[in-house]
Amino acid sequence: MSILFSAVCLFFFACNNEPGEGGRASIQGKVYVQDFNGNCTVLLDSFYGIDEEVYIIAGDDPSYFERVRTGPDGTYWFPYLRKGKYEVYALSEPCDVSGELEAVSIMVEIKDRKEEVVLDDIIVLR
Repeated sequence: MSILFSAVCLFFFACNNEPGEGGRASIQGKVYVQDFNGNCTVLLDSFYGIDEEVYIIAGDDPSYFERVRTGPDGTYWFPYLRKGKYEVYALSEPCDVSGELEAVSIMVEIKDRKEEVVLDDIIVLR
């Protein structure tokens, strides 16, 4: 009896079609940092960002459901995602507004339940 109950529960939970955690797909990419001088006229350095925060939003939800930090080569990874639309973003310091941050985002759709999406670099300013 408990096996039948477990199978029924698994069926209903597995049929959830909303984007978010619980699947077998993944999204990964890198954060690329462009370091400018104080008035953003001279590019001082550019490199893949270490320990940069990257966020992911699922579907139409207005807030992120997970935040990760980039590794030594600037790579981030969001595993265990279901099919659906996502927004991945990192924060950048725009040249025209001192001390404020803006999101630099990439929209993506996972169409296959085992898809491994590799995004273009997210370029942030510092």
